[in-house]
Amino acid sequence: MKLVLASTSAYRRMLLERLLLPFETARPDVDETPLDGEPPPETANRLAAAKARAVAAHFPDGLIIGSDQVAHRGDQVFGKPGSVERAIEQLRGMRGSTVIFHTALAVLNTRTGALQTESVPTRVRFRELSDAEIIRYVEKERPLDCAGSAKSEALGITLLDSLSGDDPTALIGLPLIALSRMLRREGLELP
Repeated sequence: MKLVLASTSAYRRMLLERLLLPFETARPDVDETPLDGEPPPETANRLAAAKARAVAAHFPDGLIIGSDQVAHRGDQVFGKPGSVERAIEQLRGMRGSTVIFHTALAVLNTRTGALQTESVPTRVRFRELSDAEIIRYVEKERPLDCAGSAKSEALGITLLDSLSGDDPTALIGLPLIALSRMLRREGLELP
């Protein structure tokens, strides 16, 4: 079966490469707007599955991997900022607080129709950041394409007091521990 990452994210692609399995990538065409009243973990799960399903028709004999991440503090959701101004605003709103990053994963077997999903939460405690620190960080790293405006795998780690979760790769965007478990269920040998 062909392994397909339903994502064009460079971060997810680099993480999946760690498993040393051949795979392809495909761009899922999915509206990522949360539904009214939808809790963040449910949004992440729904979108991960939707991304896998969005490319399934092109791979009738494939294992399709979809993933999505939603960051939130209470009811406030922090998406991909898209601009420097929005990234600065997000980081100002998160400083000194704990933000939960729900990274959802879906593996769809297009041969059988079986769908596995799992959500991996990571609790991230941001330091009390000065405006100058936030602006310097955003100027240096340009974290405009990641939920919550901070890249823990790079300079963004300096913004944090702590993080906790079951899988360190979840925060980067693709929980490899959960993914390995799901792929083994589908018969892939890892390692």
